[in-house]
Amino acid sequence: QVQLVESGGGLVQPGGSLRLSCVASRSVFRLYAMAWYRQAPGKQRELVAVATSGGSTNYANSVKGRFTISRDNVKNTLYLQMNSLKPEDTAVYYCNGHVRPGVTLESWGQGTQVTVSS
Repeated sequence: QVQLVESGGGLVQPGGSLRLSCVASRSVFRLYAMAWYRQAPGKQRELVAVATSGGSTNYANSVKGRFTISRDNVKNTLYLQMNSLKPEDTAVYYCNGHVRPGVTLESWGQGTQVTVSS
């Protein structure tokens, strides 16, 4: 059974910070990698950050140096620490598992809304 439950979103001013959490079922968390995606209004869903089960991380150029992905393999929880937030970071944020590089599960959670605005 696939479980993906995101939380931690909200309204924040430009320059502020948020930390997102994603609780996943154990079977999902043991996949090749876990990742954060986001979808802004009128745009396609895009990859934000990836953390493999081996400990490697990768980021979209737009968030490098501002966002940090991490995972707690005991709690089956994925995190996204977002600092220096910009209005263009406004989106619904989702987590998902990668069965192999770049290939997600078909199921998605409900996502968590992040709004960056003054």
